[in-house]
Amino acid sequence: MWIFGYGSLLWNPGFEPVEQVRADLQGYSRSFCMLSIHHRGTEENPGLVLALAKAGDDAMCSGIALQASETQADEVLANLRERELISSAYEEKWIDLTLIDGRCVRAVTYVVDQNHVQYCQYDLDNQARIIAGAVGGRGPNPEYLYKTAEILQSLHIADPELDYLAQEVINLTKSA
Repeated sequence: MWIFGYGSLLWNPGFEPVEQVRADLQGYSRSFCMLSIHHRGTEENPGLVLALAKAGDDAMCSGIALQASETQADEVLANLRERELISSAYEEKWIDLTLIDGRCVRAVTYVVDQNHVQYCQYDLDNQARIIAGAVGGRGPNPEYLYKTAEILQSLHIADPELDYLAQEVINLTKSA
């Protein structure tokens, strides 16, 4: 079983993958478009987390394909569902994924439901402000942003919006 990681699964998959390969998902984009009311925020003070959203055919999201062992596949999927489907904001999708080495695999990923109340679209400065001030059950929202931006950089996956947000959140938290 393959899983496509594009956010926290990059640095905290919750299992030991038997293989990790950079992958590109055509037709989707990654952005902070989901309010987090559990993991990185609360209902009273929501944070923001990354989500995939269907975009135009020219859109591309680069991330990592993580392969779970056959013996752990059921357990990994159950744990992912518990983690990712804590609210109904994400939809589980089985997608065709192109690995950087040319292989094509079927993988599970989580895509935001754009009709869900947690789906949002804020400009980058508002995103930074929200992220800077939110804390949830899995910790501070800035930590989520910093770890994701750092791993994307280490994988040589360019994401100028995340880089901008990381710098803005650093600026906001320094001045607070």
